[in-house]
Amino acid sequence: MSLSVVSSRAASSLLPGAVSSAPSGHGFSQMSSIGYVSKVGNGQALGCKASSEFLGLALKAVRISGGLQKPWVRHLCRAALAPEVEAVVGKQAWRSKSPKDTNVMIVGATGYIGKFVVKEMVKRGYNVIAVAREKSGIGGKADAEQTIKDFPGATVLFADVSDMDSISSALQSSKTNVDVVISCLASRTGGKKDSWKIDYQATRNSLDAGVANGASHFVLLSAICVQKPLLEFQKAKLKFEAELASHGNGLTYSIVRPTAFFKSLGGQVQSVQGGGPYVMFGDGKLCACKPISEADLASFISDCVSDVEKANQMLPIGGPGKALTPLEQGEMLFKIVGKDPKFIKVPIGVMDFVIGVLDNLSKVFPNLEDAAEFGKIGRYYAAESMLVMDPETQKYDADGTPSYGTDTLEAFFDRCVREGMAGQELGDQAVF
Repeated sequence: MSLSVVSSRAASSLLPGAVSSAPSGHGFSQMSSIGYVSKVGNGQALGCKASSEFLGLALKAVRISGGLQKPWVRHLCRAALAPEVEAVVGKQAWRSKSPKDTNVMIVGATGYIGKFVVKEMVKRGYNVIAVAREKSGIGGKADAEQTIKDFPGATVLFADVSDMDSISSALQSSKTNVDVVISCLASRTGGKKDSWKIDYQATRNSLDAGVANGASHFVLLSAICVQKPLLEFQKAKLKFEAELASHGNGLTYSIVRPTAFFKSLGGQVQSVQGGGPYVMFGDGKLCACKPISEADLASFISDCVSDVEKANQMLPIGGPGKALTPLEQGEMLFKIVGKDPKFIKVPIGVMDFVIGVLDNLSKVFPNLEDAAEFGKIGRYYAAESMLVMDPETQKYDADGTPSYGTDTLEAFFDRCVREGMAGQELGDQAVF
């Protein structure tokens, strides 16, 4: 198979969407420049586009389409990027330090994934600065004293990351330099205002505050669903992703786009266990995902600090095993609880009708705007797969979605059936 280089114009035309809303591809890409390996005509071609003064360099980026997910292609892509990335990484003094001398600020530390990242980074020996609100957790139930107890081995810094003055003042008062920032921030509701407040502005504040205090690497917990941005929180995340990747000034990044979390798939465990039906949309095969546990995801995010190969990369990631449809998830759950499968199949058109009504009502009653957005979020999760989307075919690709870790959804369901759902509360996301 021969490889050829296509022009920047051709490359841009082959990848739908603007830079800030481009599909994720399969890793090894930069938001600030569009380049990828893709099929061209009957042959196959390598397309690259140089960014403009990114990190002070003409840095290339590569995106790999599903049909070319081969080890040698990955190696070729890394080799193309390596010299430029290494030139920047080589200037980051913290990378030559031991973990105990490396200061890592984690924002969103008390969230579902954030608390596991804090504990994983502490376990790896890093000097962790966990940023939290004085009232945190679901419903603000955890006070400052409880938060400090929850994070032994970490320094807890109290600040409101949605307020730039608050996070800046907290860092200045602590007199601690920052080497790396890990953001696990995410809107709790997915509402329009909350999405822009948290998924964009608070995350941007964390970047700016971190950089002002010496940070030169930023690890972002994003979401795989941003590759098809139909919702407000996805657009907010993409705006920040684009700004992060084009930041420059010696800053490197790792953008982690995970698939579904175990918690989000556990909402019907107790109902089924109690003899209720498993509710799904359509025939239960409209979508699929490769769910990843909080512990495995925390480990992968932590790898992004120590693994140079993950610098300046877009990193979609799922858990181990095959992609599972809602029908397969339900069958698995019934088997675990020892009951005959009993399904309720809801036509997806029901959600379309409800969303249409709420959209129209929100034009007259603006306070219903978020209710309409919640409906769209629910509909999205009911019909769209949490898998990598091939940028050419616009189809989800289970085989092209990388796997990581050892925890399985089956083991998670089994544990929840035996031990209950403690620690897996959905909070504001329960509506979905």
